[in-house]
Amino acid sequence: MLTSITDGFLCCLLGKTPNAMGPLDSVESSDGFTFLEVKPGRILRIHHSAPERPGPPELPGSSPERGAVRCQRRITLYRNGQLLIENLGEASRPESARSPRRCPPCPAPEANGEPGAPEPAGAAAKRRKRKPKRVVTVDCKKRITSCKGTHGDVVLFFIHGVGGSLDIWKEQLEFFSKLGYEVVAPDLAGHGCSSAPPVAAAYTFYALAEDMRAVFKRYAKKRNILIGHSYGVSFCTFLAHEYPELVHKVIMINGGGPTALEPSLCSIFNLPPCVLHCLSPCLAWSFLKAGFARQGAKEKQLLKEGNAFNVSSFVLRATMSGQYWPEGDELYHAELAVPVLLVHGMHDKFVPIEEDQRMAEILLIAFLKVIDEGSHMVMLECPDTVNTLLHEFVLWEPDTPAARGDGDAK
Repeated sequence: MLTSITDGFLCCLLGKTPNAMGPLDSVESSDGFTFLEVKPGRILRIHHSAPERPGPPELPGSSPERGAVRCQRRITLYRNGQLLIENLGEASRPESARSPRRCPPCPAPEANGEPGAPEPAGAAAKRRKRKPKRVVTVDCKKRITSCKGTHGDVVLFFIHGVGGSLDIWKEQLEFFSKLGYEVVAPDLAGHGCSSAPPVAAAYTFYALAEDMRAVFKRYAKKRNILIGHSYGVSFCTFLAHEYPELVHKVIMINGGGPTALEPSLCSIFNLPPCVLHCLSPCLAWSFLKAGFARQGAKEKQLLKEGNAFNVSSFVLRATMSGQYWPEGDELYHAELAVPVLLVHGMHDKFVPIEEDQRMAEILLIAFLKVIDEGSHMVMLECPDTVNTLLHEFVLWEPDTPAARGDGDAK
């Protein structure tokens, strides 16, 4: 039903059927939303708000050393799956990047060249080190600066998770728009008011990631900040890995650990769509219990207003079954040199806090903030707290000599 309604609306809006093959850039609707055709017949609803500045936009300080941090680390992957991470540059020192959480020291390679393996007695003289499976070296210089609403080269991207829509970001979009930031928030395919292709292949991780790539390339500027929630965090990680020079900072809200995505074979979402449709009231009730710290009338209203879980059974099943991303493992995340803020709701029953703690350990520059009153939908439950944390991180920059005003200090 959602598909038919959306298709009918898009047909009236665009003057042609959604499956027409002609290329389309974007179309503005009367309610302020943009409809972007990322592929022929694949149309996403996007909230795009750019401030109207009377004069030329303000630019950040021109000092090349302001916020400059050297990111150096060597990542060794052994055949047993263990990682040895050695932080070598300034970003690994708290006084340089003020990163409160670093990857813990891993055990040194033993007799067989792999961490944690016991050394046979009397084998010291005959020790042979096996070659690691893979060694990755990260060596780059990042300039991490404060991003103000008056800066014209800053764009904030908000990406929701499974079953949600851009409406879950209502409080954040209003907050940052009032501060003068340019904000972009898309509906994933089949979610909100985006078109819903009738094939399951349209909802794989790779298909949705390419949609987000198209949105990013359409609106990105020099300094872009990615904010993701739940499944949306994976797309933020993907974009940060693909565009390290354009992604300035990343914010992960209840995104889970740095593990490769693989759909569960025993998940309830493997049931036929018709069965899921019959179970939708139970699923909505279960989501309310697990996604919110409280289950009162206010939370039920927030769930309704945010369009969370308001997707068809087919789209829900296809999206959950399409969460296959073997590349997104710990090594993939360890390669990121972008600063990351992790926000976790203490009462989240979908994502244990241990997963976000592991993510903070793997990332090079990471800040983990826990909200005691929040759960999985923390941006709806505690909007003021979330907005404050996000804004502080957006304005944050490393405490370098140039930032303190003594750029000539040695």
